[in-house]
Amino acid sequence: MTALKKYARLEATGLWRAAEGDQRREVVVSVGDATLIISDMRDQPITHWSLAALQRANPGKRPAIFHPDGDPGETLELDASEAEMIEAIETLRRAVERARPRPGRLRGLGVVVSSLAVAALAVFWLPGALISHTVSVVPDVKRTEIGNALLERIERMTGPACADKAGVSALQKLRARLGTGPISLMPGTVITSLHLPGGRILLDRALVEDFEEPDVAAGFALAEQTLARNSDPLRDLLETTGTRSGFQLLTTGTLKGEILDRYAEVLLTREREMPDPDALLAAFAAVSVRSAPYALARDITGEDVLPLLEADPMAGRDPVALLSDADWLRLQNICGG
Repeated sequence: MTALKKYARLEATGLWRAAEGDQRREVVVSVGDATLIISDMRDQPITHWSLAALQRANPGKRPAIFHPDGDPGETLELDASEAEMIEAIETLRRAVERARPRPGRLRGLGVVVSSLAVAALAVFWLPGALISHTVSVVPDVKRTEIGNALLERIERMTGPACADKAGVSALQKLRARLGTGPISLMPGTVITSLHLPGGRILLDRALVEDFEEPDVAAGFALAEQTLARNSDPLRDLLETTGTRSGFQLLTTGTLKGEILDRYAEVLLTREREMPDPDALLAAFAAVSVRSAPYALARDITGEDVLPLLEADPMAGRDPVALLSDADWLRLQNICGG
């Protein structure tokens, strides 16, 4: 308020009493930030009165007597010689009064604006807030449960995950070497790789059957892990299937089968995104895996994966074998040859 700045250095002396019947005492009065400051003669503040709640007991008369709204027993008396301070207080009181809301059309407008604001929150803010809250409170065990339920629905469309005992043992060794979540080899997907809530990764059988080394399958597993770290798969599920899914999971701890069926179909049909090359290279470097075999499996020309070829973290170094030759052969036969 401009008036506050104008009177910021103004001071006056007056007589103040804390309650009716108390002895009045001499005080120093000054204007603060939206308050009237009353201090003793040693400049120690005694009390602050809000300018918005300041009343005058004797309008137009001198000495002027002021009190806080609702407490006429506490008073401040300013002599006629303090005319500048009296006028300052009256000016500030008038400014505050003009700023008070008025009933009528403005009230109606306020109701309309408030209603629109609530509606906007419900449409634009609430869904995102609900999903964010749900994602933040769902425990890992529930995420794993949802991922397993999704895997069952995907298997209805692709066939069961390959389960040759020796091949599964080799796959577990690869997973342990990479530090990823559980990996499943799928017999007939229309995608190369997927990741599910709970950390499970799905790879197409072609990634082990059509290549001469496990680095390709390892690269796709690391790519899915990188995508999952950068974008929560549970959030993607809830955003894809709608706010009602988030509300259901938050309130019941479960998701209906039709929701999981619909999301499984989305996973198998939508175009796959690729992780950021820098983030992916960091993942390869962390576990000492070559990025070049994965890059060439994605694009044999190398044009779209040039950073992964040029910045291979194992370039010029002796690669650490991901699996023994025997385990690699077992993994290649995980789907029965």
